[in-house]
Amino acid sequence: MKFTVSIEIALPRERAAQMLADPAHLPKWLRGLVLHEPLKGAHGQLGTTSRVVLQMGKQKFECTETVTRREPVDLHDIPSGSVVHFDREIVGDGMWSAVRDRLTEAGPQTTLWESESEYRFSGLMMRMVGLLMPGVFRKQSQQHMQDFKAFAERGEDVRDAKG
Repeated sequence: MKFTVSIEIALPRERAAQMLADPAHLPKWLRGLVLHEPLKGAHGQLGTTSRVVLQMGKQKFECTETVTRREPVDLHDIPSGSVVHFDREIVGDGMWSAVRDRLTEAGPQTTLWESESEYRFSGLMMRMVGLLMPGVFRKQSQQHMQDFKAFAERGEDVRDAKG
């Protein structure tokens, strides 16, 4: 299963990239995040492997995330017109996923965030979920982007949300 979602953020690309890469901000916009801890390497850097735990309703999902691409490495003084890439591979029980995020300048004070996701499922239960509810994965990705936009533009924290 593959899909792409995108959103425009009313911030310059360099600022949006810095906020997206800052581990201190993750709990403020990544809905359901319980834990994101590097096991090998430094957070967000190429080759870093992290343990990630998400809470979705009453279910906890644990996976391993590996950063497979980060360009540029330094998110300060990014040349105009260049594309910022954050790619990662996520492996969990019965699931493999690759996420390729691209940040481009949509205008002088606006960033276009495009996120391409690919999922592969193993095991009967995860294959059934992938077959019967493919829209759930797309909807969740879009929700994370909307939550980041609300945090980046207005300082809204998902932990303060009601319901």
